[in-house]
Amino acid sequence: MLRRHTAAGRRAALTALGALALTGVTTAATAAPPPPAPASTAAQTLGADRPPAAVVRAMERDLKLKPGQAAERLVNEAEAGVRAGRLRNSLGKRFAGAWLRGATSAELAVATTHSNDVSAIQAQGAKAIVVKHPLAELQAVKDKLDKAATSANTRDTPVWYVDVPTNRVVVQAVKESAATAFIKTAGVQDQGVTVRVSAQRPRPLADLIGGDAYYIEGSARCSIGFSITKDTQQGFASAGHCGNAKDSTTGSNMAAQGTFQASTFPGKDMSWVSTNNTWTATADVEGEGGQRTQVTGSVQALVGASICRSGSTTGWHCGTIEQHDTSVSYSEGTVDGVTETTVCAEPGDSGGPYISGSQAQGVTSGGSGDCTDGGTTFYQPINPILSDFGLVLKTAAAQAGSPAPQDNGTATTWAAGRVYEAGSTVTHAGVRYQCLQSHQAQGKWSPGATPALWQRM
Repeated sequence: MLRRHTAAGRRAALTALGALALTGVTTAATAAPPPPAPASTAAQTLGADRPPAAVVRAMERDLKLKPGQAAERLVNEAEAGVRAGRLRNSLGKRFAGAWLRGATSAELAVATTHSNDVSAIQAQGAKAIVVKHPLAELQAVKDKLDKAATSANTRDTPVWYVDVPTNRVVVQAVKESAATAFIKTAGVQDQGVTVRVSAQRPRPLADLIGGDAYYIEGSARCSIGFSITKDTQQGFASAGHCGNAKDSTTGSNMAAQGTFQASTFPGKDMSWVSTNNTWTATADVEGEGGQRTQVTGSVQALVGASICRSGSTTGWHCGTIEQHDTSVSYSEGTVDGVTETTVCAEPGDSGGPYISGSQAQGVTSGGSGDCTDGGTTFYQPINPILSDFGLVLKTAAAQAGSPAPQDNGTATTWAAGRVYEAGSTVTHAGVRYQCLQSHQAQGKWSPGATPALWQRM
């Protein structure tokens, strides 16, 4: 039976950068606001109306919620994701981001660059924020920083990202002079980049700590992230810094387990291992006290949403999402596209799974701090892993044998197993739909049946 094992990987000093680019095409000021999707529909689709007990307990502990507030928040988050997707599509190029705020209520905030959009945003029950820069503009600035990082020394500027709630690009640096030099190298010194000085240097969480594990070539140890399938193969996704293609793995019982089929690090921090027939892929993730919770999909959560992580060193912990599409500078090179969170972690937690409600979000890449005083962690999102490697996430409700299309989502006809980004369009049963939330499609999640994920055009 394939279990979620926890891990240690290879060494590196890491930095993180973040931004989420979303663009659109409609002229929003005159567009009629789309009707809000029923909360119950979104919650039922994403499993938020029946949250795993382990997730609820950990959220109540780490987010300091009262009984009942965690379950209510998960329903609110699921429904808010639908409204954010509809507004992203209708606002188009004026869309400046969406996020959740409030410890218990998870209130949706949506930013636009045009005051005429305020009524449309409020009609969706969201707080309207009028800002100067559209998200695409901030993403373009962050992209210049990404390009500069390929040749610049980023040891003292470990993290940079688009801070959606403050409508700015931020460079986190050990000292201000290092940030100034990095910003100048990127040619964005006149584009409002903010410097945040911090002594923290994120690192991969890869020390050898006791607990359930899988071992790489008999020595290094890492965590199993999520079970996957590919054609007739089964296995699991994990972090790329854990091992290289063709490296062999053994399980926590030291029995032969599998082989790394692909690994990307740096650039991204992703890998997958195919396992032998003595291991069985399941939808399970180990939660609090060894109790298991099941994954039902991979719908990407919003900035500000609650998220929980499992790891062999520190167990089960929760927090919130800070930024998507962050870039992190390791000693081996930059890793792009990770997500920053307030969840704590410590060495030995690398590779383990992050989930929001019952939706898979990603695998542990690295971080700073600890679970005594608090910290910051970064995860490699699961959807790019599935898309890049042609994998199908093992879910509790998935139809068996759903193949992963090998066209990276370029085809226009909807198909189960393909990863769809928010804003992409498909045809299904002769009707055009636009994606509201990034996810890997499942057989039961056809566009016409899931208004929480698709909007009819």
